[in-house]
Amino acid sequence: MFAIYNNGTVGFRSTTDNLYELKNIDEAESVRFEPKEGLIQDFSSELNKDQKNEFLNSYKKIASLDNLEPVYKIKDIMTKDVIYATTNFTIEELYYFIKDKGVSQIPITAFGKKIIGIVNKKIILSLIMNNIDEIDDILKRKIEDVYLPEVLTADPESDVRHVVKIMLDLKIDAIPIVDENDILVGIVSKTDILKAVANLPKLQLWS
Repeated sequence: MFAIYNNGTVGFRSTTDNLYELKNIDEAESVRFEPKEGLIQDFSSELNKDQKNEFLNSYKKIASLDNLEPVYKIKDIMTKDVIYATTNFTIEELYYFIKDKGVSQIPITAFGKKIIGIVNKKIILSLIMNNIDEIDDILKRKIEDVYLPEVLTADPESDVRHVVKIMLDLKIDAIPIVDENDILVGIVSKTDILKAVANLPKLQLWS
């Protein structure tokens, strides 16, 4: 099951097949201070070119599914101790937080770890460049004052194979994992999947 959140509000919650039916789901647009429709999928890559090729080549080898083999759920491979930021961070604080933690993107949550969005350095740079004459003011603004792009999430019980396919098809580097109460419980990135492939020999990625 997948969901799309728009600043904390669920705009879509359904299966993989229905997700593909959404119009313009692969189109990216810039983050803004005022609402605008569209789904951001242009996240900064955390893998170099060789790693990307290795990742793609590994997952595009379609294998026959052995029903005796275990079917892993995304909760089995996700990073549970997820680093996140809250909406009371200023843009400047968030930039240095991402830098200090050494991550490519970071989920944004409201009270109780409810998912709001996901931000990376590229989004922050876009905010600055779109308001170049007001840099000091922009850096002091809190995330709660920013209209964040929609974020695609998956629930912990999602089949790993479905999540991998979505990530490949939509060119997403990481997906926050959210429970039925909209609470952030983990995150899965391409790095997590590569680690799972290396450590779980029976992991099936294609049905």
